[in-house]
Amino acid sequence: MTSSNKTILIIEDTKTISELLSFALSKHGFVVKEAANGVDGLKDALDDHPDLILLDLILPDIDGVTVLKNLRENEWGKTANVIMLTNMNINEEKVLNDAMQYEPAFYLSKSDMEIGEIVDKVREALGDENL
Repeated sequence: MTSSNKTILIIEDTKTISELLSFALSKHGFVVKEAANGVDGLKDALDDHPDLILLDLILPDIDGVTVLKNLRENEWGKTANVIMLTNMNINEEKVLNDAMQYEPAFYLSKSDMEIGEIVDKVREALGDENL
């Protein structure tokens, strides 16, 4: 399966980051959907069953841990492929530790990574680094 068959849902409240990720992933052939908050993102994930979810840890309504927890309680969501995104400041460290119990594929620090590295991690999480 090529990347053009793979759908990525980005749940990210920072519009600039969401747009950058969307552009980079689309350029690599992925179908990209975006949600600006946790409630919409969770609904979109459960309705659309994307191949991978890029999930921000800190969101304006429900946080990424709550989204992931609710996702894991759904039959489809138990095995959904999720990458957590964070800026990994000291205030987020405990929240990130809480998120790890719900087994995201990876967690990535937005401030420490280039967009290309995030695309590479998406490919890796989907099981084919050659997508």
